[in-house]
Amino acid sequence: MMNIHETLKYQNIGLPDDILRRKLHGDFSGALRLIDRRLNEETLPQPMRCCLIAQREMIRRLPGEFPYDRSQALALIREHIPDFTEEEFDELVDGRQIRWIYNQGEMRFFERFYDSLQVSVPGFAQRVLANVHPPVSEPSRVNLLDKAILEMKQQGSLSNRIRIRASVRINDACFRPGMFVRVHIPIPSACLQQRDIRIESVFPNNGQPAPENALQRTVCWEANMEENREFSVEYSYIHTAVYHDVYNGVGQPCTLADYLREEAPHIVFTPYIRHLAQSLTQGIRDPLHKARAFYDFITRNMHYTYMPSYFLLENIADTCARDQTGDCGVFALLFITLCRCAGIPAQWQSGLAAGPESAGCHDWAAFYIEPYGWLFADPSFGVSAHRSGKEDRRRFYFGNLDPYRMVANSAFQAPFTVEKKHWRADPYDNQSGEIETEERGLRSEEYSWDSKLLSVERL
Repeated sequence: MMNIHETLKYQNIGLPDDILRRKLHGDFSGALRLIDRRLNEETLPQPMRCCLIAQREMIRRLPGEFPYDRSQALALIREHIPDFTEEEFDELVDGRQIRWIYNQGEMRFFERFYDSLQVSVPGFAQRVLANVHPPVSEPSRVNLLDKAILEMKQQGSLSNRIRIRASVRINDACFRPGMFVRVHIPIPSACLQQRDIRIESVFPNNGQPAPENALQRTVCWEANMEENREFSVEYSYIHTAVYHDVYNGVGQPCTLADYLREEAPHIVFTPYIRHLAQSLTQGIRDPLHKARAFYDFITRNMHYTYMPSYFLLENIADTCARDQTGDCGVFALLFITLCRCAGIPAQWQSGLAAGPESAGCHDWAAFYIEPYGWLFADPSFGVSAHRSGKEDRRRFYFGNLDPYRMVANSAFQAPFTVEKKHWRADPYDNQSGEIETEERGLRSEEYSWDSKLLSVERL
């Protein structure tokens, strides 16, 4: 029997026209009613059945991530910038800096749009700070990343032993005594950059770590809970980042079939992706230079914004190429898709940006070029460096990563070793853990997740 998450691969088939019109207009209840009606038809082809099952869950989740009407969105900004105008708001909407959908024909705005503006729009955060009394300035600190990059170039590599504690806890409102839960927390996997992985402690102590080579590695608990409690794991590992001077070399083609194929619904060679890959590499034969052309296109042209849950996104790589907006995972998927379309093996990596001072969720890419082997690209960090005028840093993140990472995942949309029976909060990536009950999977807003960087020891 097909796992429910396998139906997501069929979402690109497309909704029947009558259901699509309702979805786009924001008539979500009408769209769901028509989907349920179609699913009851015995003659419905299996691919369309899978598409409708996936789209039904996507539509159910849409309204909750776009809660604000126009007046509420403006009021939220004006709490922090009193003189913010409607014309400025409209410019940000038209400039693809504020995400929105229709709900019953009315524009509704993304729940994290205000936080996104502070990191994506030049000058916005400064206007917020200017209205704080007493005024404060943005924090300044020595840029430890740039220092590490310089050391890598000088020494050839850097190694750290990194120690992290991660935890999840069901929100009290969702807890009931006696409930069964299956809990997953991501942990480091064995990969090119990581070794000597130690699970230092697990609480409760019946948590079972997946094998070190799991594509999406977790520690998993299954328990009947009489009292609400935290699930946690503490681990350490050695992470080594090797520097490659890819700007003074050439590459050779290589065929690794598993890393060249399409993977619906998001790594797909659409007509636009094919044309874009061809136009960006016109006259270029060297695969290393082709990959760099893709990286340059993304880092010099894309705008970073916070994204809705990936569960709600359709055809991520193609949509990013058209809209030229996204976050770390969206940019990584576009880079991977363009590379594969051009015959360059590429794969996903994700987990945490684990240092030098904090640990937070992050995604990036790897690509294979002879004679180097696997190289890395972090388009998101490249976009940020370009926006800040840090050209040396932007160039570094093509071919290289800094030594502050925790790799939990080496594949996109891979299953867990202990599979979830119900919908995952994020069916593609695994950064902040998953919880499900006997009846259903919990959504991300129904539990809390935390990661604490305990120590970074230079080796």
